Amino acid sequence: MTELTETLELKLVEPNAHKHRKLCETKQTYQDALEAAFTANCTTQSATNDVVVNYDLSGYAKNALKKYVPQLCGGSYHATELDDDHPVRFTNEGPKLDHKPQNAIEWYVKIPHHDDYQLWLPAQINPEQREWLEALHAGDATMGECRLFDRDGEWYIHIVATRDVAEREPSSAETPIGVDIGEAALVTVCHRDERGSPTAPTLWTDEGKTVRQLRETYFTATRRLQQRGSDRIVASYGDELWRQIDDILHTVTSEVVAYADRFENPVLVVEDLTHIRENMDYGAFMNRRLHGWGVQSG
Repeated sequence: MTELTETLELKLVEPNAHKHRKLCETKQTYQDALEAAFTANCTTQSATNDVVVNYDLSGYAKNALKKYVPQLCGGSYHATELDDDHPVRFTNEGPKLDHKPQNAIEWYVKIPHHDDYQLWLPAQINPEQREWLEALHAGDATMGECRLFDRDGEWYIHIVATRDVAEREPSSAETPIGVDIGEAALVTVCHRDERGSPTAPTLWTDEGKTVRQLRETYFTATRRLQQRGSDRIVASYGDELWRQIDDILHTVTSEVVAYADRFENPVLVVEDLTHIRENMDYGAFMNRRLHGWGVQSG
């Protein structure tokens, strides 16, 4: 058996005025708490708790913040990189699923508002993810972190689900090449040797550092330009910087393919990137770039 993880997307059916207001309140309060924790540079869960405890959020949102904020404050990120579209995160104990197959809209989601108030909302699902949702509802899959999004007035809930599936036996003629895409090391690649043991990984760490530096340069410079009202310069500056990042990504991708080509019948084994944006919430501009991050194979 092998463990698979999938991010399930449900679109909340248009809420009434009262529920819409409550969702907006949750989003705004969460963003206020997030910004306050970043401003205070909370690098530990305890420090984050001291800040977010004062906000009218559910314990599930506060606990998610306590896990999330120290990860970013301890890295190379800044509060200014978080945009208004940043999701509200909940630990897995908060949101709940209900399935009523007899109804026209079968699925319902419980969204925590604060500790003594929750919202039940009908939701439309991605039909391709029905099997995952049914497994989650039946207890055959495990719910992970959940994230609430507002996209141009439409609300979505994303649920990270994990379950065990039968493992496919690789063909003896194939050479699996493991590829992991990250931020510290842009890409990490390894394969198994003739004894079946993983080899020492090859890391593109310098490239990851360069991308982070370019990104930080972009946010610092554009923030200053925007304060001066130089929007046209911001746009042209961003295009040039992202051309540099695109060049790095293209070069690294080519090098990964060259690595794989050293072996007979290579098969690239890549993490599921279908919902990679759910783990990379750096604001609208960064998300547009990262969401389009392609993986090539030879």
